[in-house]
Amino acid sequence: MGSHVCDRILADGNEVVAVDNLITGSAKNIKHLEGKSGFQFIEHDMTVERDYGGKFDCVIHMASLASPRHYYAHPIKTLESGSTGTQRMLDLVVRDNARFLLTSTSECYGDPEIHPQVETYWGNVNPVGLRSCYDESKRYAEAITMAYHRVHGARTTIARIFNTYGPRMALDDGRVVPAFIDQALRGEPLTIFGDGSQTRSFCYSRDLVDGLMKLLFSEERYPVNLGNPREMTILEFAHYIRDAVNPGLPLKFEPLPQDDPKRRRPDIGKAKKVLGWEPRVPLEEGIRETIAYFRDHS
Repeated sequence: MGSHVCDRILADGNEVVAVDNLITGSAKNIKHLEGKSGFQFIEHDMTVERDYGGKFDCVIHMASLASPRHYYAHPIKTLESGSTGTQRMLDLVVRDNARFLLTSTSECYGDPEIHPQVETYWGNVNPVGLRSCYDESKRYAEAITMAYHRVHGARTTIARIFNTYGPRMALDDGRVVPAFIDQALRGEPLTIFGDGSQTRSFCYSRDLVDGLMKLLFSEERYPVNLGNPREMTILEFAHYIRDAVNPGLPLKFEPLPQDDPKRRRPDIGKAKKVLGWEPRVPLEEGIRETIAYFRDHS
């Protein structure tokens, strides 16, 4: 998603300094921006103090290990990105009186007991489970963001992002959209965890970028859900991808991971009211573009 945000910032006529330690990201996602006027890339771990120079108008903190496969492998780095990393970015915001956008997550709701999820719901999170390194890093990031707003008057915004997909995802990152597409392109059985009755709501990357930009320049200081309220079961989604890529492939079922959310659907009433935003790209169009990208890059 960071590369798509860079594209949007540059397209709007602004300059951007992108920072990534590439622990899970890939430099190929910004290769098309090499040498482009107004773009600078710094390979750096943002949890480590550094002088980035200049004066910034906006700071967008998207750094995190968002895939279960990655945060299971790097739990401490995941926690650091939400804690130390967030504070370092907020210090930069205070220094420059910049706007700040934190990309938080629907995982703050954990395995939710209310449905759909609304921003006033405090969540149902296991603080010591395998997923806690990600859930709690984001919950802490939200808390320190609000503290900087209250103490320093920082112009902060918080996006709670629901499942997002699109070109430039890593096929091997373990999340359901690239996982299903990768298996289908390889002619392998699609792996479903549990019985497939758990639900997700998928938002296309272009829609999410629009929402993030609207939120960044808003005056809303409390979290705002950004996602697509179209909900479907994982089993339905598996059939959808199989039919689109390689009809007739078998499905295989594996045990459901610990604390895996059973239902996930955003209430986007606040985003509609405060930002005038809602997703516009139909799943059929977004998946078609995503499959085409993976066919060309696999």
